[in-house]
Formats: sequence, structure tokens, C-alpha cells
Amino acid sequence: MTSFHEVRFPLDVSLHGRGGPERRTDIVALGSNREQRNARWAHSRRRYEAGYGVKSLAQLSQAIAFFEERRGRLIGFRWRDRADYSSAAQGGAPSPGDQSLGVGDGVRADFQLVKTYGASFAPYARVIAKPVAESVRVAVGGVEKTPNVDFTIDAASGIVSFAPSAVPANGAAVSAGFLFDVPVRFDTDYLEIDISSFEAGEIPKIPIIEIIP
Repeated sequence: MTSFHEVRFPLDVSLHGRGGPERRTDIVALGSNREQRNARWAHSRRRYEAGYGVKSLAQLSQAIAFFEERRGRLIGFRWRDRADYSSAAQGGAPSPGDQSLGVGDGVRADFQLVKTYGASFAPYARVIAKPVAESVRVAVGGVEKTPNVDFTIDAASGIVSFAPSAVPANGAAVSAGFLFDVPVRFDTDYLEIDISSFEAGEIPKIPIIEIIP
């Protein structure tokens, strides 16, 4: 059995989900009242709570079916983070110049999609492993390329592969724009279901956690 299903958690439920990025930092207080801080994780990890989105029996049944097909925590899936799902600033429509993927050397054909946060002090580059394939736009040297002619995108890994005739020249900037999902899994093997009335039901907690690619 595969460990990941390329399917998205129901959008009408995740729309009302809560969550965001988490980091792990060790802080040691010194005798001088100063402190030393050390990052235990090189990358942030996102956590979500989907239970807030279950407002009807239809959504309840949908969530249960999705949970059962994933076998609880066993199999990963896609999650749409409504606060952060586009390469463009403030969640706008993607453009091919949104994010830098690197610089060509005349030989390299594969480039990983990334999204960079911040600019001035310590920018953080996040690997994007679950893009929405049809949304990916790519440019080389500022000129947009044609999908399935100049390049292909692996929607399961986020790798852009250029055709032999379109490999970026030495010194050419490679950039991309895209929509994306977060690879996640359920963080529980148990759903506590509350049928509060005939027409409505709820699942108080559906914890979901990011799978780091």
C-alpha cells in the first residue's frame, strides 16, 4: 500500500480549518540574565485542526470516509492551507517570475520548486513538493516557457524538468509561479464523533500534521 495519496482533503471542510507553521527552539537562560537560542528544526512544520469545518452530516460523512480511506495516520494526503497556497504575494494569481529556482549552467535540467519567505535578513526557502500541476508557470531569463513542450512538472515532487532543447543557458535565471498544497497526514488514529442533532454532527478534533518532504 502506498504511503501517500495524491488527493486533497475536502475543501469545504478545510476552509474553516485552523493552524499554521510551527518551529522548535531551545532557549537557555544564563546567569547574566541573557539567553542563548538554538533552532532544533531546520524547517518549520505545519499543524492544522480540521474539526472546526465539520458543520453538517454530509461533511461528517465525508470526513469519516476520507479518514477511513487513509487508514488514520497511515497514509498521507494533500491539504489546502487557505492562508498560504500561492507563490504570489498575498495569495494572488501566480506569475512566472514569482519565485527564484536558481540559475542555469547549460547542463542542469531539473529544478525544485521553492517558496522564499522574507528578504532582508535571513530569507527562508521552503521546498514545495505538492504543486497544482496545471497552475505552474516557468520562466527562463524572464521569458515564459511552454508547459509540456519546454518543461514538465512532477506534481508529486515539485521538480521542474526542462526538455533537452530548453535547458537553461549558463547564467540564465530560472523562476516559477504556482499554486500548491501541503503534504500532511492525520495526527490521530481515532475520531470522536458527536451527533448533536438529526441534521447536524461534528467531530471536535481532527488534528493534521505536515509531512516534511
